[in-house]
Amino acid sequence: MNRDKDKGKVLINRSFIMIVAKLVLLSVIILRLYYLQVYQADKYKMLADENRISTRLLIPPRGVIYDRNGVMIASNRQNFQAMIVAEQTPNVQKTLDEFKKIMPLSDDEESRIKRDLKRNRSFVPIKIKDNLTWDEVAKIQLNAPDLQGVYIDEGLSRDYPFGASMAHILGYVSSVSEKEAKADNDPLLQVPEFKIGKAGIEKLFEKDLRGKGGSLKLEVNAYGRVMKEIERIEGVPGKALSLTIDSRLQEKAYQLFVEQEQSGAAIVLDVHTGEILAFVSAPSYDPNAMAKGLSGKEWKELVSNERNPLSNKAISGQYSPGSTFKTVVALAALESGIVKPQTRFFCSGKMQLGSHAFHCWRRTGHGPLNVVEALMHSCDIFFYETAQRIGIERIAEMARRFGLGKEINVGLDNEKPGLIPDKKWKLKRFGEPWQQGETVISGIGQGYILTTPLQLATLVARIANGGYAVKPTFTKLTDKAQIKKMDISSEFLDIVKQGMYNVVNVPGGTAYRSHFNINGQEMAGKTGSTQVRRITMKERQTRILRQDELPWKYRDHALFIAFAPYDNPRYGVAVLVEHGGGGSSVAAPIASAILQEAINLDIIK
Repeated sequence: MNRDKDKGKVLINRSFIMIVAKLVLLSVIILRLYYLQVYQADKYKMLADENRISTRLLIPPRGVIYDRNGVMIASNRQNFQAMIVAEQTPNVQKTLDEFKKIMPLSDDEESRIKRDLKRNRSFVPIKIKDNLTWDEVAKIQLNAPDLQGVYIDEGLSRDYPFGASMAHILGYVSSVSEKEAKADNDPLLQVPEFKIGKAGIEKLFEKDLRGKGGSLKLEVNAYGRVMKEIERIEGVPGKALSLTIDSRLQEKAYQLFVEQEQSGAAIVLDVHTGEILAFVSAPSYDPNAMAKGLSGKEWKELVSNERNPLSNKAISGQYSPGSTFKTVVALAALESGIVKPQTRFFCSGKMQLGSHAFHCWRRTGHGPLNVVEALMHSCDIFFYETAQRIGIERIAEMARRFGLGKEINVGLDNEKPGLIPDKKWKLKRFGEPWQQGETVISGIGQGYILTTPLQLATLVARIANGGYAVKPTFTKLTDKAQIKKMDISSEFLDIVKQGMYNVVNVPGGTAYRSHFNINGQEMAGKTGSTQVRRITMKERQTRILRQDELPWKYRDHALFIAFAPYDNPRYGVAVLVEHGGGGSSVAAPIASAILQEAINLDIIK
């Protein structure tokens, strides 16, 4: 009996414990459910929405770029792209293989797709191919059942209507690199197909042209299929930009180089404001091809081209200015008072300095010349003598005053400073004192002296406008009062301008064949040619080879600086033709044609 009674108590106790345990467990479950459904409701609602809602960034239209007359020179065009979302396909590689049956993919394209898929999360759309035609879009849509995770996206791509002629001004856009993405926290840079400015104006004004991204919320089902659009917040389009370039003059200047198959640069300035009206570097490249993406073969062809189409020669090319520099030497000489307007030096064709002979380009000499005549005939002996008398320090100081030997800084990448040497520079660079013979050769713009075509355009603009320190710019100048008058005599500038007028408009001037008269409007200028090889004494004693007898890379560089109209200057131009042979025969005709076009267009009214 007692034993049965004890067993009953044990059963009752165990039952009680089980009931209590169940009640405790039930209470925990109830509390947990309450916690999850009440206290954590917002959190799990958000997580549920994340599974249900797909959010995408909307790329804003990139800012349009116009020339000074409102002509569109960089715009956006409709672009159909094939995109893939990794999480929406069971096998990415299989899907890509199916896609290639419809449309071929190069090895470079496939490598890029896989790289983008690896870099981004599985829900981020990755571009397979862009710039699709209507027929290509139709093929993809027709084969949609075999292309899980692939869809067609309609966007905008950058378009450059003027192609290569504007490439070195505008630059181009291209995909964002990992380094660029890390350096900029803008979410747009995380979008695989997003492109940013890589060179030129596109890079200089990137933040303004880019705009701000919008967002698109889509409801998707368990398979990732879009069910409906929930919310769309449009982004802010990039700002429109107007440049000082005149597309008509730009196209004309570029075509002059193309037609003659020349390599070089040409810059046209408004001499009173510094506004850049034309800015050519030739040969060039197609920025539309760059924006789409070049193949390895296409890129190799560009970088291996001996005429270097990727280099912006207008600001990156550093060349001896040759006889165009005689304008600077003349101003330094006149300002020093050592050389007067009436001072004459005799040119016999050769000048002896110690054991070394310095030759004039004209072997028989020019006879006695003053500064205006020396500029007109580009007499080397006159400027050898002048340089000797005034010294390198005066020459260097005047050159720097007119914008040579330092960066102009128009905002484009890879601008070079050139070089205006002096005694201090040589001692620091070589640990050697300056030699008198180096002063002599500097008198004709050779030796150590290096300038860029943009600097030469600045030089001629400051001469033409009467000594105002204009600075080249791609954006319109709003306050002309900020341009300061330089400390240079107007009388001396007029003497140099007279010499430049005679160069072009008086028979015997080195560029007389390039003169023009448009309703009384004429050009003034200065020729220049610089050697890229040393002429041996033996060659001088027998026969100096003609330029057309030499391989292209051994021919002289040809230069010409000019302004027009002479009586009321408005346009300044600098032309550099790499290995062109002669400034008078090659560079001057190009500059003349450009200035005639500017006058006929009447750009500055």
